[in-house]
Amino acid sequence: MNITITGKAINELNKKIGEQNGILKIKYEIDDNEFFGCAGGIPTLWFVSSAEENNDQLFDTNNRAVLMEKSKLLFFEKELKIDFSNAANSFQLVSPERIINGRMAFINKVK
Repeated sequence: MNITITGKAINELNKKIGEQNGILKIKYEIDDNEFFGCAGGIPTLWFVSSAEENNDQLFDTNNRAVLMEKSKLLFFEKELKIDFSNAANSFQLVSPERIINGRMAFINKVK
């Protein structure tokens, strides 16, 4: 999997993270009230202190490493881009084929 972080997203991440130690994670959140297979999850951008052993896979990017849950990799294309939209004031996860999440929340779990 190839993940790219755009310049706009890098700038916004630097504002939100500052000098904190941690790592980005694309977390595939699933509503606990939905039945498995009946509803899709929502990719969310987390900032975490470390990887979950045996559950996360680390990907190098053009800027900083990103974690993804191994069990959720099949939901994503091989080429991903993390961008930031000024108009939506949020991060976006896109692939060449589609917008995966046009309003991806950023959650700092390190605080």
